[in-house]
Amino acid sequence: MKKNIMIIDDSALMRRVLSDIINNTEQYQVIYTAVNGQDGLEALKRFSQVHLVFLDINMPKMSGVELLKALKRERMEVPIVVFSASAERSSAETLEALSLGALDFLKKPENLLVNVDSFRKKVLNILSVLEIGEEPSVVIREPVKRRRVFNQIGRGKLVAIACSTGGPKALQEVVPYLPVNLAAPVLIVQHMPEGFTASLASRLNEISQIKVTEAAEGDVLENGHVYIAKGGRHMRVEQERGRHVIRLGLDDPVTGLRPYANYLYESLIQSDYYEIICVVLTGMGADGTKGIGKLSQEKNVYVISQDRESSTVYGMPKMIAQSGLSDEIVSLNKIAKTIINYTGVC
Repeated sequence: MKKNIMIIDDSALMRRVLSDIINNTEQYQVIYTAVNGQDGLEALKRFSQVHLVFLDINMPKMSGVELLKALKRERMEVPIVVFSASAERSSAETLEALSLGALDFLKKPENLLVNVDSFRKKVLNILSVLEIGEEPSVVIREPVKRRRVFNQIGRGKLVAIACSTGGPKALQEVVPYLPVNLAAPVLIVQHMPEGFTASLASRLNEISQIKVTEAAEGDVLENGHVYIAKGGRHMRVEQERGRHVIRLGLDDPVTGLRPYANYLYESLIQSDYYEIICVVLTGMGADGTKGIGKLSQEKNVYVISQDRESSTVYGMPKMIAQSGLSDEIVSLNKIAKTIINYTGVC
């Protein structure tokens, strides 16, 4: 049986192109297209089973953000992917939509007809990634053998977090609960394109005691500071004149991802931090597993992975757990406390 998709967008061209993409699959069908948020809200109340909604953010009568707020007020739950225009115009609205419960977002192409093939690939990919309420398919691997390094002299501890689908919302349940005097710097790789991570960092900084910024080239790592990898750039850590600094790179994306968490984790092998607390949150795929596996052979690591029940997509944390790397598997609402337990405060 095909799964039901609803499209809510004021652009007739977007509704037509997206409907054609979805209806040409064997697994999915478009059951309704709405021209604005109000139309979509009324339709969601009529249909008994909607597996996924593609929702535009900027629409007349009722915007996508207003619709998400209405769904929250009426306690209606439905998986939603939002469309955003250019980052300059809509990054704040996109992040608000994610905080209100949207699972993920897609950037609208500048010219839909010219870029229809790449747009089709992105739509089909996000359908396969979300699996619409089903557990993503992952490869089960043999447990990674870990080597504990004792009697190592180092300068302290560092926290490195990786997340993807559902990450912006999950980070709001972690970062604001970290104290300003956390005895470690915190590095975050959230899979996001360029233009969105600055807004994510600004939003988290507003609601947190700990300082949160988008990472910049040459930033010197400091305790009690959260650095979010810049969208569209790989983030590494290098030692320079006795300090640890952030390096941003434009190396090719890996499996379509830039930033890529494995790059960060592997770069930490050359650091002189005594212990590295690795945290893997919600997300599709296996980013983080390879890097943490290599890191664990050279450094003292403590690995925290999010549990299945609290993950939007149980892919990345599942691969960590199945690889035998997890020291603790905990619910999202306990991640911050677990981090604090193993870093301490200054």
